[in-house]
Amino acid sequence: MKLFSNSITTLENGLNYSSLKQKVISQNIANEATPGYKAKDVSFKQSLETAINRSLEANRTDQRHFTFKSSPLSNIGIINRKNVSYNHNGNSVDIDNEMTDLAGNQIYYNALIDRISGKFSSLQTVIRGGK
Repeated sequence: MKLFSNSITTLENGLNYSSLKQKVISQNIANEATPGYKAKDVSFKQSLETAINRSLEANRTDQRHFTFKSSPLSNIGIINRKNVSYNHNGNSVDIDNEMTDLAGNQIYYNALIDRISGKFSSLQTVIRGGK
């Protein structure tokens, strides 16, 4: 029997994604005036698959049921935006886009923190016996 559900692990993976996204956005903003710098982004699809594969468990009760194959865990992908150039010097950083991504990532991070805090608060209530 598992003591904790997989939701805490999934929330942790979400926090790891948000932390990496914050670093990438910060690098993009810091290199806004660097000639030839290509903006980077974090592949959400790859991180979502990683989170699902870590927390998805299935038991087949019949041979006709679908199998759940988990691929090997991979790192969250950082990709370069290569074919875009906003400045005359070959730089592809759009500061307005980066600031929008930064605000959205902050909201996402705060939502995850609130949710994981609620999980631990529930565990604390259970440990105290409902008091």
